[in-house]
Amino acid sequence: MSVAAERRSRGLFSHGSPHRGPLLLGLPTVVFLLVLFAIPVAQFMLLPIQAGTVEPYVKALTGSLFLQVIWNTFEIAAYVTLLAFLLGYPVAYFLTVAPPLWRTIGFFCVLMPFWTSILVRTYAWMVILGRRGVLNEALLSLDIIEEPMVLLHSMPTVLLGMVHVLMPFFIFPVYAAMQRIDLNLVAAARGLGAPDWRVFLRVYFPLTLPGVLSGATLVFILSMGFFITPALLGGGRVTMIAVLIEQYVNKFLNWEFAGALSAVLLAATLIVYGLMKWAMKGDRKW
Repeated sequence: MSVAAERRSRGLFSHGSPHRGPLLLGLPTVVFLLVLFAIPVAQFMLLPIQAGTVEPYVKALTGSLFLQVIWNTFEIAAYVTLLAFLLGYPVAYFLTVAPPLWRTIGFFCVLMPFWTSILVRTYAWMVILGRRGVLNEALLSLDIIEEPMVLLHSMPTVLLGMVHVLMPFFIFPVYAAMQRIDLNLVAAARGLGAPDWRVFLRVYFPLTLPGVLSGATLVFILSMGFFITPALLGGGRVTMIAVLIEQYVNKFLNWEFAGALSAVLLAATLIVYGLMKWAMKGDRKW
């Protein structure tokens, strides 16, 4: 193929800025998200402004009840992120070092929850943890307990359900970071006499920090906006901001205040995302 023909085959990618091609390829997706997502969400959050008042925003940011709900949301998201790290990091390491057969089995176990609806998985936990659920019936039949335990509608139950759903979002970024590690660095540290725990803390773990921070960001942000699992497993006793927004829309029909709460949730999410991005820029210094 001649040079001229090659340039013609490249079409719009051969002229102008080198970023023109990727920008044009991404333009349909950007327009789609703007029209069907960003603009409707912005209109919903600006409902108080359209009604000519900022009182809902002030109430959402100063009311003790709503501040407590926001704090509960941050607390639950932090616990879920920590549990995802404690449980997901060893799984990611196993997927990295396991033989091909066991790696395939491990990936199958991690991906299997994605094949089932979040609603179905949440109802499954309700069946397992209910007063007459599988767990209580098993403990009663073994004479370990004398009466059914109250397991549902509590913070631990909500955390369990959310970690079950969100842990894969932590595992995959960490696995990708582990795959890029040069194991010669680990061998060199061992060759210099460092024990395994020091090799892990000073060499291996710092190299996985980009994946850890990426996974933690995904899990934390998704946790802050979670609705189905805390609504069903929490039973009204564990209230997160997304649950509160749904109540003000469907139960109280106060769309303006629900829009204000949505704006607060978005602002909090953007702040967390900004902090995580700042931390990821400095991870190599750690």
